[in-house]
Amino acid sequence: MEMLKKENLLFTAWAASFTAMLGSLYFSEIAGYEPCELCWYQRIFMYPLAFLLGIAVARKETSAAVYSLVLSGIGGFISLYHYGIQKIGFLSDTAPACGRVPCTGMYINWFGFITIPFLALTAFAIIFTASLLILKRKGE
Repeated sequence: MEMLKKENLLFTAWAASFTAMLGSLYFSEIAGYEPCELCWYQRIFMYPLAFLLGIAVARKETSAAVYSLVLSGIGGFISLYHYGIQKIGFLSDTAPACGRVPCTGMYINWFGFITIPFLALTAFAIIFTASLLILKRKGE
């Protein structure tokens, strides 16, 4: 169980958030993909996690898991909805228009299922799970 120490879980959550932040910046600033409105909302929940968890890792403050659990949970729901309107027909047909860039558009579609919201959802799920495990081990 040494691998599942709270500090390791905290680092895992930070690494996922930092990688997701760098990935989103790559897609928008280097690849030139303009983010849609739902992508911006996901960034609103992901970017603070990279900084919050980075500070928590440096200070070994596992209590930050409370905040990362909430932020990643909300961000994850946004990502799940965004992925749904990209991949599920009846959701995409009823999706509201969301600005200059349609939220149903897919800049990437690796292996037929990996889109940018899927990548964000994966990162949010990793952060959420790590945060939940940290909180379950609170007494250790």
